Amino acid sequence: MERTAFDLTIIGSGPGGYIAAIRASQLGRKVALIEAENLGGICLNWGCIPTKALLRSAEIYDHIQHASDYGFKVEKTTINFSKIIERSRAVAAQLSKGVESLMKKNKVTVFRGRGSLAGAEDGVRKVLVQKSDGKSETLLSKTVILATGARARFLPNLKANEYIWTYREAMMPQELPKTLLVIGSGAIGVEFASFYCSLGVQVTIVELMDRILPVEDEEISKLARKALEKRGIKIMTEVTLDSLEKKGKGLVASFKQENKGHTVEFDRAILAVGIDANIENLGLENTKIKIEKGRVVTNEWCQTHEPGVYAIGDMTDGPWLAHKASHEGVLAVEHCSGNKKVHALRKTLIPGCTYSTPQVASLGLTEKQALDQGYEIKVGRFPFMANGKAIALGEPEGLVKTIFDKKTGELLGAHMIGTEVTELIQGFAIAKTAELTEEELMQTVFPHPTLSEMMHESVLSAYGRTLNF
Repeated sequence: MERTAFDLTIIGSGPGGYIAAIRASQLGRKVALIEAENLGGICLNWGCIPTKALLRSAEIYDHIQHASDYGFKVEKTTINFSKIIERSRAVAAQLSKGVESLMKKNKVTVFRGRGSLAGAEDGVRKVLVQKSDGKSETLLSKTVILATGARARFLPNLKANEYIWTYREAMMPQELPKTLLVIGSGAIGVEFASFYCSLGVQVTIVELMDRILPVEDEEISKLARKALEKRGIKIMTEVTLDSLEKKGKGLVASFKQENKGHTVEFDRAILAVGIDANIENLGLENTKIKIEKGRVVTNEWCQTHEPGVYAIGDMTDGPWLAHKASHEGVLAVEHCSGNKKVHALRKTLIPGCTYSTPQVASLGLTEKQALDQGYEIKVGRFPFMANGKAIALGEPEGLVKTIFDKKTGELLGAHMIGTEVTELIQGFAIAKTAELTEEELMQTVFPHPTLSEMMHESVLSAYGRTLNF
């Protein structure tokens, strides 16, 4: 059996793993990257990127339906669903090849197969690679980063099949269903509901909690529900799904809401009830690595309890976002390389984005969380309908909300709903990372006419100084 030595071995090539590999190479490390499937992981191949390609097609179709509002007459618009899917897969393939090129450029050795921890000798980690051709190889490595990500979660009585989809099946069906049940109203569920609704599918969302997008600020969540229902999506909250069974060429779903039973038939259903970490078959049982609630436990530097082993991304504690995984990948590499200036990741600095129509974006504490933590707060709000650029775009629905500590002027949270807010939120992320106060934000010059002016106005609003509303 071959034995090759590396400074760093990374298991998993998602947005955490491949970014960690590049940064380690930049620091002069000899790096191995192990991947069983496609480079780029779930995010690039089956998550973030291809879903955004689908949503872009839906957005274009939405604009065509309202072409007359902009002075155009469009007739006989038809949906080529297979072309929409084809474009999405092509985008994913292009970027996966891009990651392959980046690995070559940065001289990262890629092993195709499944990696697992195989003990240590003389302080050096051993990693077993079960290659796709059936052969195996042992790598010797000073440090190991686990970045194996997660997979779609199933409910105890529900498994994926041709009628019940996870995000994978939902991204490339053979044809459009007429009716669709979306189980779960987090970002994934709401994005797929938005996509299929745009293409004319009758969509129903069911949610166990008392509101959709339950991790978002309550005010934003209510606005999102109103906007989605206006588009024709049926939303049922505080619902228990008792069963989902095949019937003919579709499904029959049995619900309970307010202790009343409901039975509804659908063509297809999407399971969007969260994710489970990929922690199996990694050799963790022979280490000191701790697992809590199905996740690998790490400290602020992404270190596990096993010496020389780090863990990043969706296999660790949330939020489960690609940009968090990428940041953790760099953080872990910097830390194991001895960089004393690296900062631990503060989760309140991580933006969250939902790419539905309308988009939702957030950062930091919600209003309720701020109050529950004992802050005296000032809250600013600015509506899209008072912004010139939003009106010119024909996108007058939305809100920018900011939350400040009344005593210090610290930006505690920012929450948005409306067109392109997933691009705007980064401005607040920079402000929060730089620890800017309300005064510095108010003194910042925002260009006109832009959607970003609403960010400025929201800050002004928190202090009774709104200029355009």
